[in-house]
Amino acid sequence: MDMSGEYRIEASRDAVWRALNDPKVLKQSIPGCDELDKTSDTEFTAKVTAKVGPVKAKFGGKVTLNDLDPPNGYRIVGEGQGGVAGFAKGSAEVKLTADGDATILHYDVKAAVGGKLAQIGSRLIGATAKKMADDFFTRFSKLVEKGA
Repeated sequence: MDMSGEYRIEASRDAVWRALNDPKVLKQSIPGCDELDKTSDTEFTAKVTAKVGPVKAKFGGKVTLNDLDPPNGYRIVGEGQGGVAGFAKGSAEVKLTADGDATILHYDVKAAVGGKLAQIGSRLIGATAKKMADDFFTRFSKLVEKGA
C-alpha cells in the first residue's frame, strides 16, 4: 500500500521539526497510542491499539529515524506485531518546506500488512490508514500550532 499527502502547519519549520522528534507530542498525535518511548536519538518503541474493520489489536513495535536532515526531513522505518491480527511494516519519507511563517509537511508512505489484517482487503486497509493519517496530522498540527 502506498499513500502520500501534505499538510500545512501554521508554525515554523524548526518548531515542526522539534515536534516530529518529541515523544510527548507524537504520543498525543498518534491515534490509539498507549505508549511511546524514545530509546535513542533515532529510535522509538511504541504500543498502539488499532482497529481495522472487524479486527482490533494491540501492536508493539519499533520505529527508526534514518536519513536525518534537520530541519528538512527524515525517513521513518517501522514494524509492529499485533499477535494473531498480524503485522504491519513500512517506511515514510517526511519533507518539511517553509511557506512564509508556516510549514508544508509532505509525506510518502509505503506499507505492508500480513496475517488477519491482510485478509480484510486493501480498500478497507487503505481507508483506515488514510483516516489514521488525517487524525494524526490534525492532532499534530493543533499541538504544534498551540506550542508555536
